[in-house]
Amino acid sequence: MSVRVVLEYLHPWTNSAGFFVASRQGWFTQAGLDVELTVADPSRGDSLAYLSRFEADFAVFPSNRLLVRRARHEPLRAVAAINHRAMETILTTTATGITRPRDLEGRRLALNPTPRGLAMVKHLITADGGDFSRVQVVNSGARELLADDVAAGEVDATFGNYWAWDALLGNLPVSDRVVWPVDTLGAPRYHSYLLGTQESTIERNPVLVRTLLEIVERGYQAARDEPDLAADAFERYVPYFSREILRRSLDLITPTWFHEGRWGQVRAELMQPYAQWLADYGVLPSAGEWEQSYTNDFLAVPVS
Repeated sequence: MSVRVVLEYLHPWTNSAGFFVASRQGWFTQAGLDVELTVADPSRGDSLAYLSRFEADFAVFPSNRLLVRRARHEPLRAVAAINHRAMETILTTTATGITRPRDLEGRRLALNPTPRGLAMVKHLITADGGDFSRVQVVNSGARELLADDVAAGEVDATFGNYWAWDALLGNLPVSDRVVWPVDTLGAPRYHSYLLGTQESTIERNPVLVRTLLEIVERGYQAARDEPDLAADAFERYVPYFSREILRRSLDLITPTWFHEGRWGQVRAELMQPYAQWLADYGVLPSAGEWEQSYTNDFLAVPVS
């Protein structure tokens, strides 16, 4: 059976390790699944757009984007959590003299100015006693500026980089970088990424959903327990990143895949407050759809 999974970013990165380990080890094939792992063409939308158009069977996506689509009554649902932490950062350099979020007043902050992105930086700066209206927002679109770009004077800081991925890239010495994960600055807690599908797939082919999740969970557990499997898989799929960067990223991101030793559980204590936060900032019309946005029914039952 052919299955298309659209991943969350412009290229595969370490957060997809469970999928690529499972593919590399042949576990999908052994289960009778011909799985294509691919990424979205941004000119045609994100991974949820592909899922909404039935151009993908499964997709990995940010939890906030799922909640926005659920508010539009799109029949999409998460079936597993990929991450249990926020991945984003505010990134600057020691040379800028910026030592806390409120220091961004009067400075140039690069970000993709989506409603949710603007809400997040406003929240972080305001929580630190700063005035967000005094920040010079630089529209960087989908481009994620690196520490090297800040050091070159392009901007004073950037929002959106992931502390386990692009915050690691570039040539600027680590000692010259300032990287603040947003969940250390007072951001709401949330699942960075979820795995989901159409509600019609859940209803018509629950065996497929359960089988895929069992294999993907096995892949993430293997990536955690045998990191060399993940490194070897990524050398095949993204050979243009160094093994050193891949290993550093895997070391950082692996703990985000599990909560209390379990993989995949979508947690109400993350979904509900985050949905309310998004509603409070006008990103969602209300927080009411969060309970219908996911199911944990297809995850393996933990052994007691």
